[in-house]
Amino acid sequence: MIKNRLINFFSKKEITAPIRNKMMMNWSNEKNFYNQRKAKEKLRVKEGRPHTVFYFHSLSDPYAHLTIQVIKKLISNFNIVLEIFFISEPSENFTPEKTMYRKHCLKDSKEIAPFYGLKFEAKEFYLKENENLAYKILDYFSDINQDDYIDLIFKVSSLLWDNNITGLNEITSNLSDKERELLSKKIIDINIKGDKKIQSLEYYFSASFHYEGENYWGIDRLGYLEERLIELGLKKNNSDKNIVKKLEKYKFDSNQIIKKDNSLILEFFPSLNSPYTYISFKRVKRLIDSYPIKLLMKPVLPMLMRNMKIPTHKGKYILSDSAREGRKYGSIIKDIYSPIGSPANKAYSLFPIIDSYGLGFRYLEELTKASFFYGINIGNEEFLEKLSKDLGLPWDKIRVELNTDNWRSILEKNLKDMYSGNSWGVPSFKLTNFDNSNPYYQWGQDRIWLIENEIIDRLSNHQ
Repeated sequence: MIKNRLINFFSKKEITAPIRNKMMMNWSNEKNFYNQRKAKEKLRVKEGRPHTVFYFHSLSDPYAHLTIQVIKKLISNFNIVLEIFFISEPSENFTPEKTMYRKHCLKDSKEIAPFYGLKFEAKEFYLKENENLAYKILDYFSDINQDDYIDLIFKVSSLLWDNNITGLNEITSNLSDKERELLSKKIIDINIKGDKKIQSLEYYFSASFHYEGENYWGIDRLGYLEERLIELGLKKNNSDKNIVKKLEKYKFDSNQIIKKDNSLILEFFPSLNSPYTYISFKRVKRLIDSYPIKLLMKPVLPMLMRNMKIPTHKGKYILSDSAREGRKYGSIIKDIYSPIGSPANKAYSLFPIIDSYGLGFRYLEELTKASFFYGINIGNEEFLEKLSKDLGLPWDKIRVELNTDNWRSILEKNLKDMYSGNSWGVPSFKLTNFDNSNPYYQWGQDRIWLIENEIIDRLSNHQ
């Protein structure tokens, strides 16, 4: 029963709303965030431990192929000790739509790599039967110099993703017959230590870093680790300014736009229980204010209301990370009232009619702000009445849709559309030409910049 509650922490069935909301606020609270940092650093000093960064790697993770390319730069830039661990793929509790997740990771890694000056060109996942040899090699040579070992990880990873079994075998060509025999008989247990370590640090994904109580996923969040290490005075003299820096594909001039008048359609898939959705609205609004885009709102049910599970560790990271990203983009998470269940149902029931007035975006924006900034129960009818009136809508006409089920088929259709782009989480996005051709899907608030780049491509005829 206890395990079940941990797996379903956010489920209304497993834990009361007040407790859930309080825990969520504890994880996202800025003051708590920095107090925990100070406490961890104080404990590190007391125990006489060096500044140790843990890095977790899985060969099957395309994002890990990207992060391993910047590891040596991290070491050369900062006075830290780096410990490398290999881990297994996360369970389905952490990746509920695994097939879609794998497709997304492959596509996304290939797409973002050039923007960071990194290499990843695999068109499909490698042959699983080659993986054992790759891990055996990494395990066998684990005691070599760390810089050389990092180079070896990248080499092995590159050969594996190229399905180059000949190249993998060549790595061991200089070994003696006895050494090769030992290698062939080696039992693959290299991930056991890493799995235990990452679990103890309350995390689950590879391509991730950990420093004193805080997790940083992939090259997307490496900048936060870099900022923290700089604050601690750990940056070496004459080191590079940034470990990773996103490159601009195009230097855009508004005069380059040659298509006008809603040349593109942007479909926005939000959810009322998603903090990542909440922190997206300001940047989405900037897109529609900056470019000739027609915006279509396509809300979907929260994951928990789609019978998906969110383990406690994942929930904790989502809240702390979205709060961290929110502070960066000016969308502070403050007081929280999770709208799972009846509150979400009531709020969704009004969406179709409010959207018909052209106010769907503002309505959903205000709902998420109520849930993640003001801590308001969005299912409260007085609140919904006030919000409708604030939007300039006649409540007597709006209220007739309250508690109806007309919205359910709409959200189900939206979900199917979102899934068709291998997107299962929110916020997700779909950009098309105005005739609905050439759909381009993206998942995540941290890929809004890619959406913008695609917009620029299409509006300036770079495609």
